[in-house]
Amino acid sequence: MSAFIAPAGGIQPEIVATAIPADEREWVPQAQDVWFRPLLLNTVTGGWCNLLRVRKSGVLSRHRHPMLVVGYVIRGKWFYREHDWVANAGDFVYEPPGEIHTLEVPADCEEMITFFNISGAMIYVDENGMQTGYEDVFTKIDMCRRHYEAVGLGADYVQRFVR
Repeated sequence: MSAFIAPAGGIQPEIVATAIPADEREWVPQAQDVWFRPLLLNTVTGGWCNLLRVRKSGVLSRHRHPMLVVGYVIRGKWFYREHDWVANAGDFVYEPPGEIHTLEVPADCEEMITFFNISGAMIYVDENGMQTGYEDVFTKIDMCRRHYEAVGLGADYVQRFVR
């Protein structure tokens, strides 16, 4: 087993990565026609940064976050059923902690890619607000590890994004 040796002063190394990769295997499947591209999996603060890519229309998930989330739409558009706005390419979105929202990609959008910086976790809820599942930085790491192993990049490929 190899050990990670931190640089002098304990500072973790920077991450520099092409955000939208040429190798499709770097996109981790999350649901049918939905993928995420990890950019930072922060085990210290419990958050993560990723790109979310959707190549279909429809509802993705009803969820809430215990901490803030920010996003920047790179391509396409999406909205929350609970609000009267649409986030288009170039838009910044702030999501307050605790709010329940349902992400939807409209039918006229072929592909949506949004950068999200998620603090804490995603808590999936049903129509009554009862928890049905969750994701945190550790479940995201596990998803990446399984996917990268299955597609031939190796389970340790995810380590480049872990801090």
